[in-house]
This record gives sequence, structure tokens and C-alpha cells, in this order.
Amino acid sequence: MSLDAVVLAGRVNEGRLKGASAEEWEALIDIAGEPMLQYVIDALEGASSVSGIVVVGPGDVLGKRIRSSRTRYVQQGGGMLDNLSRGFEALPGRDKALVCTCDIPLITPQVVDGFISECSVEDADFYYPIVSQEVAEERFPGVKRTYAATADGTFTGGNMFVARLGSAGKLRNTLEFLVENRKKPLRMAAVLGVSFTIKLLFKRLTVREAEDKVLKLYGIRAKAVFTAFPEIGIDVDKPSDLELARSMLGGRG
Repeated sequence: MSLDAVVLAGRVNEGRLKGASAEEWEALIDIAGEPMLQYVIDALEGASSVSGIVVVGPGDVLGKRIRSSRTRYVQQGGGMLDNLSRGFEALPGRDKALVCTCDIPLITPQVVDGFISECSVEDADFYYPIVSQEVAEERFPGVKRTYAATADGTFTGGNMFVARLGSAGKLRNTLEFLVENRKKPLRMAAVLGVSFTIKLLFKRLTVREAEDKVLKLYGIRAKAVFTAFPEIGIDVDKPSDLELARSMLGGRG
């Protein structure tokens, strides 16, 4: 499977990383002498399964700092979901696209190719990586991630996914619901169902049941990918993550 990639890089540096870097945009925060986005672009350009790259962000600024021969820039909008739509609109005629954020600098071409290969096993509209706690901690001992316990194991999510562009509207509705109600359990229960919510709370929910629920509610064939690549789940969103990335990438090349 060969895909174009959409990179979300329009976030202003006004969160937890602001005290660690004076850069205006998170994508340009320095890691071992390179902008954070550069590592993501290098990984995508080096991957044999990526054909083209669209970066959604301030292209007039990023384009001056990022080395790339295959990257196009699309101006960012008002938020993550709007930026996702803008990236998809830049790929007319494509069936599926790889989407990732600009804050996963530990990925490599092998990680990108490996994840896309994992997604090619079964046809779906949306492929989302989940990393087991065992795999994550074996590769990155001591790194703090947010985990969710299920009947299949304990997992953290990743910052890379594959989506069918024709399902973009339904996908946006799904993501909007999850984002808006992630801290509202009663609202989630009202939509997802009481039995589903109880299973989730008591760690009895299976990954397959979650996939079936998404299909029933939104008409999207969602597939959780039990990925072997924990680098996808290591996003730099706080100072300790930045320190880890700098320590691991300082000797690269």
C-alpha cells in the first residue's frame, strides 16, 4: 500500500512546551540541532510506502526551515479537525491517506513502512494504532504515557493513523464526539449505551467490541492496529518528552 501523508503542524507553542522553547510554532522546536518537524519529514521521505507529503501549517514559515523535496504546504485553519479536512482536500482522487502529527520525532522510515504494512492486512475506513504497555515500556523504560485497560490488555494510542478519504465526513463526526465528550462520562454513556460504558469502566470491553460500536454508530469500519512500533506513541507534548527526544536523537547521524 502506497499512500500520501498529511502532517498536522499548525499548533502554536503556547502549551506545556512554551517554557522549554521560544519558538512560535511547536513544529520548529529544536531537537539536537533540527526542528522537530524535520525528523518527521525525513522519516516520511525515507519510507518507500509514502508517495507524497502535505504539511498543514504556516508554510511561509515552515518552508524556510524544513529541508524537503516532496513536501507541499497547506495553510492551517482554526483547529485540529479543520486542519485534517484541509489536508484531505489537498489530496483529490486518493483513496486513503496516512495522517500524523509533527511531534513524533522518534519515528523512522522503517516505522512508517511497518505501520502502513500493518494497516494493509485488512480493509477498513480508519486504522488507529494502539501500543501495548509492555511494548512501550520495553522500548522506552520509564516514559510516562496515558494507558487504557481493556479485556485484551493495557494500551496507549498513537499519533499516526490511516483513513479512507471518502469517509472524512463521518470520521470528523466521530472525532468531534470523542474530543468534546472525553471528560463527560454521562454523555458518553447516553450515546454509547450503558452496557458498553460499564464494560469500559470495569475493563471488560474488548477492542473488537469498540470497533463494532463505531461501525454501528457512525458507519465507519474502524480497525485498531496492535502495532509493534511504540515510537508512534511517543509524542513530544511536555518538557520531559522533549528531554527524551533530545537525548535519543542527539547521536543520530
